[in-house]
Amino acid sequence: MKKVFKTLLLLVAAVLLLVGCKQQATPKPATLLDQPYSNTEYLMGTVVTIRVYDKGKESALDDAFKRISQLADEITVNEKGSEIDAVNAQAGVKPVKVTPSIYKLIEYAKYFSDNSDGAFDLAIGPITSLWHIGFPDARKPSQSEIDARLPLVNYKNVELNQADQTVYLKQKGMQLDLGGIAKGFITDEVVKVLKKDQVSTAIIDLGGNLYVLGHSPKHTNANWTVGIQDPKESRGVALGTVPAANKTIVTSGIYERYLKVGNKTYMHLMNPKTGYPFDNNLMGVSIITDKSVDGDALSTATFDKGLKDGLAYIEKRPHTEAIFITKDYKVYTTSGLKDTFKLVKGTKYKLATLQ
Repeated sequence: MKKVFKTLLLLVAAVLLLVGCKQQATPKPATLLDQPYSNTEYLMGTVVTIRVYDKGKESALDDAFKRISQLADEITVNEKGSEIDAVNAQAGVKPVKVTPSIYKLIEYAKYFSDNSDGAFDLAIGPITSLWHIGFPDARKPSQSEIDARLPLVNYKNVELNQADQTVYLKQKGMQLDLGGIAKGFITDEVVKVLKKDQVSTAIIDLGGNLYVLGHSPKHTNANWTVGIQDPKESRGVALGTVPAANKTIVTSGIYERYLKVGNKTYMHLMNPKTGYPFDNNLMGVSIITDKSVDGDALSTATFDKGLKDGLAYIEKRPHTEAIFITKDYKVYTTSGLKDTFKLVKGTKYKLATLQ
């Protein structure tokens, strides 16, 4: 296992303070621990923490981190040996055979590109690589540079062949960028590994992609209480809470990665229609659903759609809820959270409804 980044433990502790439990009278099962087995590593440019509460299941942490490292190597763009980089290198030339896991990831990304009418676009790579927000060489490109690359962003030109497990980008210069969905996919794969190792209770946190497996270890059948990130604060500061069990909570917001040019701040999520970062009244979106890969894609797609259309989009999806935070410090939730989402005491945010 890679060396644990102990210096990051204080940050991780802050994040995990957001996850508590709703008190009930039923005592906890004897097989669960008060102090979980835990490991924290810095992977894929983010802090990754896994906590396992099942007694005798410490080895599941090794299995989980091995799976994360394997997938990160296959997915990361411009990484030696990366399958995504190989697909991009053959754009307009030939299809590229990929592993079953990567094919499944790209298949998910293509589905959400279709489902969201391009609000989420897996072929956004020519634009994200131009801005490169979150990296030392980040810059605001010229309009002519953006105009030259925008025609390359078209999810409809990504051709999948399930029988051969190949991916083909039809136009030279096209690039896949799965950063908007990869952490969710990997989170779901970690859940599979833990379940295979017969882990019943755990917290998986891949840099904001949170999954709470099972129920709180404090009391049988008690929900975890999960904090919703304040998009104006550093990671680990909550503006509200929701109860959850066997659910993922995925948050996208302006706090994550951004580029400041003069008095203008540009977030890292890119609008595939304009070639610029999304710029509307939304400051953050949190998705609560069953699969983290869904939450990742939906949090990006709803930024494109904005508050009104984003709410309507999520309301149509089964087993999915959302919290929208606007720049005027108002919080809007989908109907399923009306009675369960709670603002933290003393917050500057206010609950609101669309008129």
